[in-house]
Amino acid sequence: MKTAQHDFAAAQLPRGTAWAAVSPATAYDLAVPLGARRRLAVGWLTLGLVSLIGAGVFSVLLVLARTPYVQHLFPVADFFRVALVVHVDLSILVWFLALAGVLWSINSTERLVSLGYAALILAAAGTAIIGVAPFLGRGAPVMSNYVPVLDDALFLGGLVVFAEGVLLLTLRSLAAVPRVGVRPDGAAALRFGLNAAAVSTAVALLAFVWSYLAIPAGLPGKAYYELLFWGGGHVIQFTYTLLMLVAWLWLASACGGRVPLTPRVTLLMFGVALAAAFATPVIYLAYDVTSGEHRRLFTWLMQFGGGLAILPVALAVAAAMLRGGAVPQAGRPLRAALISSIVLFGVGGLIGFMIQGANVKIPAHYHGSIVGVTLALMGVTYLLLPRLGFGAPAPRLATLQPYLYGAGQLLHVLGLVWSGGYGVQRKVAGAAQVLSRAEEVAAMGLMGLGGLVAVAGGLLFVLIVLHAIWRRPRTG
Repeated sequence: MKTAQHDFAAAQLPRGTAWAAVSPATAYDLAVPLGARRRLAVGWLTLGLVSLIGAGVFSVLLVLARTPYVQHLFPVADFFRVALVVHVDLSILVWFLALAGVLWSINSTERLVSLGYAALILAAAGTAIIGVAPFLGRGAPVMSNYVPVLDDALFLGGLVVFAEGVLLLTLRSLAAVPRVGVRPDGAAALRFGLNAAAVSTAVALLAFVWSYLAIPAGLPGKAYYELLFWGGGHVIQFTYTLLMLVAWLWLASACGGRVPLTPRVTLLMFGVALAAAFATPVIYLAYDVTSGEHRRLFTWLMQFGGGLAILPVALAVAAAMLRGGAVPQAGRPLRAALISSIVLFGVGGLIGFMIQGANVKIPAHYHGSIVGVTLALMGVTYLLLPRLGFGAPAPRLATLQPYLYGAGQLLHVLGLVWSGGYGVQRKVAGAAQVLSRAEEVAAMGLMGLGGLVAVAGGLLFVLIVLHAIWRRPRTG
């Protein structure tokens, strides 16, 4: 017998759409509400899409900034690093938290919707300021971990405005959570995972403020921003991980797979993934933010605390995919995104155990992990487009896109790992890399080739989503 939830979910799809997500066998699925919450989710999706378009523009500027003659047309001498800062912030920070806004808006009651719109307006305004700051300001680029910045009042002001939007989004998400219930089903388990992600975001925001208040005056820019973003930057990774786990379970069920995890066990996994974040105040109280112990404890927290739930969920999702039957054409993009996400995140995790020293194995590790989250959110975007009232993504192109993007990023990561084996240092470019052997040149060439393929995959995602939005089904 179909549940009311599945009937409601089916009502969100255009007539004739054969998504496996509305099958009675679906274990993990969320219905998309109508009205203001749905419009709010569309608003956050729009912000996420705009951030990816902006990141793509700055990726082109990255190339132009290193091109002879053309590079002199930019307003600052080191525009390559300037463009890199904005590219990273738009493609990770804004994109991830905008998609969190989509999911939290879906997973909410009707309370405080106006606060949700205020959060969206602030986040959009902050994103716009971040995007124009390189052309109006004169701030030096600071490649700090987790949140690189331009040391300029305009850019930093935009970052603060965006953070205020995220704060309001988080507060609204915590205040408008639906009840999970004492006998949770798959939907309740996903809701708990999204609630846990909102909690970890609140802890991360607290850590950013705590670091700001605790950092001694007079530190140079690089040291200051490194300390400012270290604690909260580690904690926000728990948010990204929880969003990814929710996406994996949702996509696996949408592909028709039966995930061998009961909702209660899934609740436990989400709780484990969140638990490490609660050690954050203890670390701040025990050690000064400038101490080596403070840095090491947050590193260990992310390495050992955040990953305990990932392997069981990944194995359960993989088992569901292996035991599942044929996937309808409309569901193949979801499967492609899910498979690519698990592979890239797994590769990034394995590379993390290979890191020794400050070489390019470090960006190889976080590129793999971050891209794993990105691919999961891309898959959820494909899943949600028809439910939000837009057209379904073109099946063939949307199936190709995750594989293209994932393969490019995999080549990029493998090139970095190969280069790291020869000691190529991170956060350097051009002659500063000191590529003295043919093997080093080949490894970095593989990295560059993978990056180009990944850019093509990212561009294809934007085009597919824009096409689906343009093909919004007409009503009446």
